[in-house]
Amino acid sequence: MATSPPLSQAVGYGVVLGLGFLFAFGMILTTYVLKRYRNEVQTSEMFSTAGRTVKTWAATLLQSSGVAYRYGVSGPFWYASGATVQILLFATLAIELKRKAPNAHTFLEVIRARYGVYTHVVYIVFGLMTNILVTAMLLTGGSAVVTSLTGMPTAAACFLLPVGVVLYTVFGGIKATFLTDYVHTVMILIIILIFAFTAYTTNVNLGSPSKVYDLLVEAAKAHPVEGNAEGSYLTMRSKEGIIFFVINIVGNFGTVFMDNGYYNKAIAASPVHALPGYVMGGLSWFAIPWLAATTMGLSALALETNAVFPTYPNRMPDADVTAGLVLPNAAVALLGKGGAAATLLLIFMAVTSASSAEYIAVSSIFTYDVYKTYFEPTASGRKLVYMAHTCVVVYAILLAAFSTALYYIGISMGYLYLMMGVIISSAVLPAALTLLWSGQNMIAATLSPILGLMCSLIAWLVTAKREYGDLSVASTGSNNPMLAGNVVALLSPLIFVPVLTYAFGTQKYDWVSMAMIRLGDDSDVAAMANVDLELIPGAANVDDEELLAEKTKLKRSSLIAKTMTGVLTLVLLVLWPMPLYGTGYVFSKKFFTGWVSVGIIWLFCSTFCVGLYPLWEGRHSQADTVRGIIKDLTGKGKPPIQGRTTDIDEGSSQDEGMPVREKDRKEAHAVVKDARDK
Repeated sequence: MATSPPLSQAVGYGVVLGLGFLFAFGMILTTYVLKRYRNEVQTSEMFSTAGRTVKTWAATLLQSSGVAYRYGVSGPFWYASGATVQILLFATLAIELKRKAPNAHTFLEVIRARYGVYTHVVYIVFGLMTNILVTAMLLTGGSAVVTSLTGMPTAAACFLLPVGVVLYTVFGGIKATFLTDYVHTVMILIIILIFAFTAYTTNVNLGSPSKVYDLLVEAAKAHPVEGNAEGSYLTMRSKEGIIFFVINIVGNFGTVFMDNGYYNKAIAASPVHALPGYVMGGLSWFAIPWLAATTMGLSALALETNAVFPTYPNRMPDADVTAGLVLPNAAVALLGKGGAAATLLLIFMAVTSASSAEYIAVSSIFTYDVYKTYFEPTASGRKLVYMAHTCVVVYAILLAAFSTALYYIGISMGYLYLMMGVIISSAVLPAALTLLWSGQNMIAATLSPILGLMCSLIAWLVTAKREYGDLSVASTGSNNPMLAGNVVALLSPLIFVPVLTYAFGTQKYDWVSMAMIRLGDDSDVAAMANVDLELIPGAANVDDEELLAEKTKLKRSSLIAKTMTGVLTLVLLVLWPMPLYGTGYVFSKKFFTGWVSVGIIWLFCSTFCVGLYPLWEGRHSQADTVRGIIKDLTGKGKPPIQGRTTDIDEGSSQDEGMPVREKDRKEAHAVVKDARDK
């Protein structure tokens, strides 16, 4: 910001450290309560997969106000739709994963089960690149906002933001990411609603959609948008906006389909909740960047000629827009120090919520796909938990250092966001076909991502050199080079996969080896906690009827998912936006008012789905927990957690010496039988 920060460094340190430790304490307390009253022990299974009993919903806030500031009303929509469809489409993949590999901990285990070591190593690299880029994007963006609002050194923000996250992640595992996701997202929704109602109803300088509309018309006259219909900020016809839309779609295919964090949550979801969780989560998430950016990005445009705007009388520098500072500037202009405090809280919630899932994803890869697979196949549950905790801490330190280095060499969140697809999206198609097509062979699955990455890097850098004459952060970060690299990354496997598959022969895979992936042996952890392993959620044996019912639900959900996600994708990408884009329609004042109203109503629906529905759905377990606490406090009884530890038949071990539970054998048998029947 051009002026001094609206908040003191003390406030910055207080929020970053104070709230971090508060959430850590809350997670420690929650872990104790869940162990005592719900029999949930921090086993290796629970740390990585939440015992496969948590309901899934996806809600992640990313900085999207910059595209609204640059392109107008089209930016928020392209941002939201270009990132929502992947969550919806991923529902199909998530259900197929649960059908064909019910005991997997990571998607990479599935890759190894089907293709072997070499392919496994390739996808470990692509998976880790995804997690590293996402975490670095979160830290660079979050630290830039903290610095701009409080003056806290960016390096300090990079290292201190993860502290509380690491603490509650270590204590809670992926369960922590679900519980804190809930709290964080509810608070994010409330703050966005505060911003929206301030901008469109109560603010003295704005106060209505009509006033915002008038100021946007004036802004277009003062600095028309090149490539937009009539140079207006109030149209979906935007040349640069549609380029961003393509980049956004491609990049988000990579960040969703190659992020082990999404697969972790897919594995954790119970079968009956996997499909509605992803559909409700995706549609709920849509409203967050759409309304947040429509409010804050357009408010920044409307207010930057007003003395309340931090950079007045100048427009925001492009570097600040790329760094994600449109939203904090708009918040300060709307609400002063209160807006700055709300933004600081908003960004803290968004960064810590998402980074927790990334830490779990990386620890799962290291624990199960590297350590357990190649170093100690017979590792006990206690050892796996220790390795997972160690990985979370080490990864957090390394990424804090990496993000600090990116800041000093001038790489911002916006650059990383556009670049992610170039680096990782060549693995999307072969990864998806691993679960969807039995014909893809090992050579196609292994070489397609590598060849695609080589082609995307060439397209990206050659385009930058040809258009700008040099290779710099500015030239390589421009839209056209990023567009070339992203498109080549996603689409080149459409050539490589069939050519390599049919050149070397189709595989004709029977899905058996995926079904044989086994649960970890957590008997030692349960014994230390003096808890019956059979009472731990996700660990109990299940009978044949339950397995058959689960299999039937998944098969039905698979069909529904393919139909529903296809229809919703068509609506969000074609039927809604393309008529507005094709006609070059410039919004009227009434249309803009309706556009904003729909966004606010949609966000209220999101708040219900994300904030209230999970409480209603979990009312019975909450009531049981409260009754147990009351009995404890009044001395009327103790929760029944004491019990024997399940005996493990060592003689029933399969390869790698791992014991196999009855549930494990039955699930594998069911999938194998189904494959053979087909």
